[in-house]
Amino acid sequence: MTRRLLAIAAVNHPGGAEIHLLRLLSGLAIRDWKITLTTPGEGPLRDQARRAGYAWQALAVGGLGAGTGARAVASWPAARRLAREHDVVYLNGTVCGRLLPALPAHRARRVLHVHDMVSRVPSFWRRADVVLADSAAVAARLTGLSAEVVYGPIDQAPPEVPAPWAQQPGGPVIGFVGRIEPRKGPLDLVRAAPLIRRALPGARVVIVGDDPYGSDPAYTASVTESPEIEPYPWMDDAPGLLRHLDVLVLPSREEPFGTVLAEAMAVGTPVVATRVGGLAEVVDDGVTGRLVEPGAPERLAEAVLDVLAHRTEMGAAARRRAARFNTADYVDRVERLIAA
Repeated sequence: MTRRLLAIAAVNHPGGAEIHLLRLLSGLAIRDWKITLTTPGEGPLRDQARRAGYAWQALAVGGLGAGTGARAVASWPAARRLAREHDVVYLNGTVCGRLLPALPAHRARRVLHVHDMVSRVPSFWRRADVVLADSAAVAARLTGLSAEVVYGPIDQAPPEVPAPWAQQPGGPVIGFVGRIEPRKGPLDLVRAAPLIRRALPGARVVIVGDDPYGSDPAYTASVTESPEIEPYPWMDDAPGLLRHLDVLVLPSREEPFGTVLAEAMAVGTPVVATRVGGLAEVVDDGVTGRLVEPGAPERLAEAVLDVLAHRTEMGAAARRRAARFNTADYVDRVERLIAA
């Protein structure tokens, strides 16, 4: 039986939450689901949907700024009409949750997928028939909701890509890959770099990424212009790049899941991360990498050195543990939860 799913995205350019959604939609399409994807407008996410053969509609849900939610209200009639044509409405993120008051009960099954560490739970989120959360840490914030934890899906064997840095014999390569913004904490790795090189003079510290939203230009500059690191622009095929690192570091101040950690582990790269949000659910401290408290460059440097000293066994353990994030199992679990 063909089932119809309406997937609603809040952005035009795919980030981590949208990559998870695309992997889910691809798996469901193989299982005879008919997919319609909405985005606020034209962009790479729409183009990917069309290449995959999905129907596409423009549907504005507003941004994160003050007052931007009014756009979602203007989209309520269109959302209600689209919902009547589908069996499941998949709201990919809390911003998309603004449409819940418009979606009639007892028609399309309403699914809200929460990808963020939220600080409050609007009462209308209770209208969702199914609530999904990226980690137990995310679910714990959803007071009054019965959320199902579905860890993000990753590519277990990403294609090989060349490293953007010149290969040099000698010291290890320690890296950060992601958005360069205060929440991700890359400046802590910059401050840890000289401490790492004090113990390992040949060590290289690379930062791969940028700040696509321009959230804090001064912070970005303090990271990318530091003489302590080697900066490189973001790469769309970053998962394959992680093979070239001896250790991946994610010193976030807040994180719901940490997809990049799971991606690094899948290719046998051990990790160092902070003990925040859902990261402790991904990293097995002392086995697949190390966990430290946020905002402590000295502890970060010590953890990197410890992982490097045990890289072979931690890398092997990381690859084994990352198997639990495989995409096929993710699609199985989510399909069971969303299909009435």
